[in-house]
Amino acid sequence: MRPEDVETVRSLVHARSGVVIDPGKTYQIETRLAPVARRAGFASLPDLVQAIRVQRDEKLMWAATEALTSNETCFFRDRVPFAQFREEMLPELVAGRGERPIRIWSAACATGQEPYSLAMIIDDERAKLHGARIELFGSDISERSLEKAQSGLYTQFEVQRGLPIRLLVRHFEKADEMWALSPRVRQMVRWRRINLLADLRGLGQFDVIFCRNVISGFDEPTRRRVLDQLARALPDDGRLVLGFDETVSGVTDALTPVAGRRGVYAPTPARIAA
Repeated sequence: MRPEDVETVRSLVHARSGVVIDPGKTYQIETRLAPVARRAGFASLPDLVQAIRVQRDEKLMWAATEALTSNETCFFRDRVPFAQFREEMLPELVAGRGERPIRIWSAACATGQEPYSLAMIIDDERAKLHGARIELFGSDISERSLEKAQSGLYTQFEVQRGLPIRLLVRHFEKADEMWALSPRVRQMVRWRRINLLADLRGLGQFDVIFCRNVISGFDEPTRRRVLDQLARALPDDGRLVLGFDETVSGVTDALTPVAGRRGVYAPTPARIAA
């Protein structure tokens, strides 16, 4: 790809998703855009980029954006946040929410392994939930990723990454060359296409938001904007779970680290009220 083509793509992706693409990763850009060009009938990547410049076709621009913003994911990734959810967050919410439904959001969840991991925990802990009503949501910017998530179909490689064998046996069945998640677990998650750059106020509040390994791909102004919106979507005792290498320090004062819980943040009440 020519430098000007790379810059066109980088500008498109940043404007639409907030993600900053390293201009030196030309090979990665080409690898991810090649299937988009083929599906759209273009003979080359320069032809694809030229069409984006001239035609400004929404479907084509979003296809390119989605291809370059798809996130790495797997079941029970990093394990610790899921252990914290099972052992600490979920019991605290069940004890403190009374008749209110408990709302949990897995934001930018790619192909769904994270919300399904949470759903399997909730299903396993059902006897301890005392009838609590739990609403679990998964969202992503990519329609293709959400389609795969909703299908509940995963390859052998995907189920081998992070999924304990006992959960594979309990919640999945072999379907030809794929593994199919049980309808019971699939039906626990509601799906919606959401761009984190959009106004999120219409979504309501969530008791726990998982948004891991997402904000690290943004520039600082976008990071601040997204974190401030997520903070406003939490009640005073709500929790935001970020990736282990992500921090709000120096970015926003709308969130405060929760002591003893790496990667977990609570809204700063005085800042949210202001």
